[in-house]
Amino acid sequence: MRIIETGLPGVVVFEPKVFRDQRGFFVETFRESTLLAAAINETFVQDNHSRSSKGILRGLHYQLFQPQGKLVRVSRGKVFDVAVDVRKDSPTFGQWFGTILDDENLRMIYVPPGYAHGFVVLSEVADFIYRCTNYYHAESEQCIAWNDPDIGVQWPVSDVTFSIKDQSALNLSQQELEKLPNYSPI
Repeated sequence: MRIIETGLPGVVVFEPKVFRDQRGFFVETFRESTLLAAAINETFVQDNHSRSSKGILRGLHYQLFQPQGKLVRVSRGKVFDVAVDVRKDSPTFGQWFGTILDDENLRMIYVPPGYAHGFVVLSEVADFIYRCTNYYHAESEQCIAWNDPDIGVQWPVSDVTFSIKDQSALNLSQQELEKLPNYSPI
């Protein structure tokens, strides 16, 4: 599996070897030693699977308490996946990285605790699977506005649909980041 650095500390893209033949394909989706080679020494405690339609945007989410690292991939369809550094003392605070994840490239991305995460569906339907380093903590879930001009994510679509909760998201400058634990992914 190829490890691709992104420019944001701790955010890593994994490009697996895909073995294809007339039967279909085989790909390894998790190997602890590969994560360790990328300086990711985390225990994963929860797996999640979401299905969304074209134009659905989920995020940009993070948790104030029990922050989650996420190893994410797409098993069906295509998404544009984004990580935003929300660690207030970080030199890359407010910077973002985005990449295409789909059922053709089968890439994965690790988004460490201390980052907000979101994605938009580019295909008709997408199945999004993510492995988490901490349990979901609903009381501390936060959402940053997907179109925050100070972050400037270059989403590949402008016509999006999102939840009522995400519609009321605040910009990064309005978040209560002083409550976020000082997490260094490296």
